[in-house]
Amino acid sequence: MLEIKNLTKSFGGVTAVQDVSFKISEGTIHSVIGPNGAGKTTLFNLITGVYTPTSGEILFKSENVAGMPPEQLARRRMSRTFQNLQVCMNMSAIDNVMVGAHLRLDQSVFAAMFRWPALRRADKACREEAAQLMDFVGVGKYANAHASQMPYGALKRLEIARAMAAKPQILLLDEPAAGLNHTETAEIEALIRKVADSGVTVVLVEHDMKLVMNLSHHILVLDYGKKLAEGSAAEVRANPDVIAAYLGASA
Repeated sequence: MLEIKNLTKSFGGVTAVQDVSFKISEGTIHSVIGPNGAGKTTLFNLITGVYTPTSGEILFKSENVAGMPPEQLARRRMSRTFQNLQVCMNMSAIDNVMVGAHLRLDQSVFAAMFRWPALRRADKACREEAAQLMDFVGVGKYANAHASQMPYGALKRLEIARAMAAKPQILLLDEPAAGLNHTETAEIEALIRKVADSGVTVVLVEHDMKLVMNLSHHILVLDYGKKLAEGSAAEVRANPDVIAAYLGASA
């Protein structure tokens, strides 16, 4: 589904991602790990169109989408969440989820001005679908709440519901368990597995190694912007280069 070929991104004299290549198969949970500053979020930003690569290719369903803006990638059914919450706190929870479906709705100004029946029906259907997605991610009880009234852990799941509203084929999650307690992390782990079971390919950046090892079919390890290792959870866990990068060579 996704193939990265010799991807490089430089910011002035700093190369944040250097000649990285890997493949992601459809229907898998693929994790990207590495120490702080390894280039994980930069890699995500390259894949999702926030940054334009200095060189290399990003093949999504065999199409080179390197440098394509995020809205065009969303139309091709790629969606993501962010490390820092990007929830609209001045909106209701369900309206936040509906925002994720905007590409599939009638955006005609005239239709909105005159409230055509077809538009009203579409809005009603979108609201019902958003409520179902909130149930799916486990925050259905907040359907009528304001986003600012929700706890942090619920907001993390609300972001996933909004991303799912775009009906993605591939979903990129940037540290979905960051800032969560043990119970909330277990809930996120179960949700990610549930998303994958629904047929969505998941790519995950995460520091919680227990979550990564429990979930991942395949793991890519970055260090100083370069690919250090990749393989199954068992292979990565036993790799001496990975152990050295995380714990220090003497350890």
